[in-house]
Amino acid sequence: SCYNRNAPVVAEQNCAQQDMKERLPLYGPCLDRVGGWVWGEEDIKLMKETGLDSYRFSISWSRLIPKGRGEINPKGVGYYNNLINELLDHGIQPHATIFQYDLPQILEDEYGGWLSPQIIGDFTAYADVCFREFGDRVTNWTTLNEPNALVSVGYDAGIGPPGRCSKPFGFADCSCGDSVNEPYVVAHNCLLAHTSAVSLYRRKYQTKQHGLIGMNICINNIVPYTNSTEDIAAAKRAQAFYTGW
Repeated sequence: SCYNRNAPVVAEQNCAQQDMKERLPLYGPCLDRVGGWVWGEEDIKLMKETGLDSYRFSISWSRLIPKGRGEINPKGVGYYNNLINELLDHGIQPHATIFQYDLPQILEDEYGGWLSPQIIGDFTAYADVCFREFGDRVTNWTTLNEPNALVSVGYDAGIGPPGRCSKPFGFADCSCGDSVNEPYVVAHNCLLAHTSAVSLYRRKYQTKQHGLIGMNICINNIVPYTNSTEDIAAAKRAQAFYTGW
């Protein structure tokens, strides 16, 4: 099922340009069901009636800057301005996530997306647009949504975008990728991009916008197989390895 109703539609990023719904079953059900792209005032009224006082949504890089860098889509800016203003009008604080798996396809094609250190500069420039356009009303920012999950499902298991993996580790029939090395490269670039965006925010915006910024990590509870010293140490090591970002 699609756990985040307002998550951006996942861009079709995969090695062989195959059908995302067939290649990536983990995300396929979300592609047609993500209501955040067509939200209406009635949705926010329902939030208010439910008693929500905050709402976290994801900004789509592809919607805001279709070519990944450079020209900004004014309709994309208008979409998020309308969403943010509507939330505030109903007493709901907007929490914005800057990246949730929908890298513009042009950057994937040009230099391999998160596999290249070039992503750091492009992500920082994109984050700058978000801070500038929305930071006067958004005071809670997430740079990257669950980058440890992006690394695991996108570059190790191959069941999430961009669908890269290698045997015998991948769960999908990937046409390219390297499950041994690529997850570490992507993790490194994610951390550098996060750090760059946070540094930019603190240096340029935080003093006047008074916001908070960080990243979200996917947390799994790992328990030892037995109560042996070895198994307890292994569980702690696995927990630190997966969530110690």
